[in-house]
Formats: sequence, C-alpha cells, structure tokens
Amino acid sequence: MAFLQKDKIFSKRWLKHYSLIVVGAFILASGFVLFITPYKIVPGGVYGISIVLHHLLGTPVGLVALAFDIPLTIIGIKVLGPRFGMKTVVGFVLTAVFVDGLTYFYGTEPLVQGDALLSSIFGGLFIGVGLGLIFKSRATSGGTDIVAMMISKSTKLPVGRLLIIVDSVIVLVGLAAFQDWKIPLYSLIVIFIAGKVLDTILEGIDYDKVLFIISDKTDEIREKIIHDLNRGGTILKGEGLYNNYERSIVFTVINRREIVMLQDFINGIDPNAFVTVINANEILGNGFKSLKDKVTV
Repeated sequence: MAFLQKDKIFSKRWLKHYSLIVVGAFILASGFVLFITPYKIVPGGVYGISIVLHHLLGTPVGLVALAFDIPLTIIGIKVLGPRFGMKTVVGFVLTAVFVDGLTYFYGTEPLVQGDALLSSIFGGLFIGVGLGLIFKSRATSGGTDIVAMMISKSTKLPVGRLLIIVDSVIVLVGLAAFQDWKIPLYSLIVIFIAGKVLDTILEGIDYDKVLFIISDKTDEIREKIIHDLNRGGTILKGEGLYNNYERSIVFTVINRREIVMLQDFINGIDPNAFVTVINANEILGNGFKSLKDKVTV
C-alpha cells in the first residue's frame, strides 16, 4: 500500500503545495519567535523541548528541533514505512531555518512586551495557521506526531490520544524546568487555540446544519425543502423505539438562515415534530463543495 502522494515536479499542484509549505513554515516560525519562545511557553512537540533547552542551555531553538526531527523521521520510516515524504522533510527543515533566522535578525524580545496572555493567544493563532497550511499540502509536522504513531503501532491506542499524552508530558517538563505554574497554563491556551485554528484551516468555516426530522407531515416538509428552500435530502425509514411504529425520517442539510424558515414552517404544521440539529464541520458533494476539489487541492 502506498502511503505517499507524489506530485509531478513543477506542476501546478507541486508549486501550490510547496508554496503552502514555505508560507506555513514562516508563519509557524513567526509564532514561536515573536510570541512563544520569549515567554518560555512550552506548547508540546519538539519545539516545546527545544524552548526548554534554549532557556536552560542557550541552544538555538530551530537547530535543536531539527536535531530531534531528523532522527525521529528516520526511525519513523523504519518502523512505520514510507509515510513521511519530501514535503514533510522540507516543512520541518524550513521551519527550523526560519525560527533561527528570525531570531538572528529580529532578536529574542517578544513582540508584545509584558503580556504573556496576549502572546499565548496570538502565538496559538500563528501556530495553528502555519500548521494548517503545511497540513493542506499533504505534509505532516513530524516530531511528536511520529512518536505517537510509533507508540500507537505497538499499543493499538488512538494516535490522537497518544499525541495529547506526549505533548502533556512535554508541558510538564516545562513546569519542572522553570518552576512556574503560569507556564503550563499559558501552554494549554496555545495548544487549545492552535488546535481550533488548525481545524478551521483544514475544514473551513461552514454555516451548514444537518437536520433529522421525525414528523407525521413528512410530505409537506419534503415539499418545503425541495421547492421553497431549493435543497435536497433523503427519506430514511425508521422504527419507533417505544411502540415499534414505522416512521419516516427526513435527513437534509441547510444553512443557518434556512433553518429558521424551516423550523417555523414545521412548527406551523406539526408542533409535535421531533427535530435534531447538528453542526456540520464540512459538507462535500452535490450542491456543496465538490469532493473532487477537496481531494485534489
């Protein structure tokens, strides 16, 4: 099974992916240099360890991170197979170069003086955007991601859960090194914001809602959705849990404006209808963003 997606060199797709890596690496590095490192914030990952060593020993943050990333990637390839392509290597190398380059030209003072909280917020924003752009190029961030994957292979635990555990251990290392409880608290803010921003970059900002509607007026609701809202949907067949009666369930996806109109209509014809509304992170397919466009970015 092939793990890597290879882009034809100098093709439009290749240029787009590597442009995303360059821009993402620069934004990621800016987040560390301008907001994170000066306040000794330890947001997990190899850069969390590098920041601890930087403040204890004076070592360059980018160079130390690179010293971790290279052997971890080599070990990861041996243990997990060829999951880490050239784009991943370019991503973590550029990030390290940008981190130490920006530190050399800009210095070690924070962009926002005397406000670690504001720096945590914007540091998380920059890290999330940077990682999001790198991930959109089909690269990974390397580092602790690889550690989590290797542990997962032997323990069968979910990679996401292991990544949280690994990063939490690194945050605690920062607490032990600097003996300051504010550091892990600021670090958690960075991790939370970076994760939310990363999800937004990868999934987009959708205003669509998924509805499941159980009503005795299925035909009228169907007509409303198709002709007035100009939307589609699916009729699912179900069975009542209590009385075993067969019921029709309307499944549809509409936006925030349309949901108010539809709920008002349903209330008017069947106040006893059962309506479940679910936030949709991303909708792909007919009438929405093309699945083909999504996978060929």
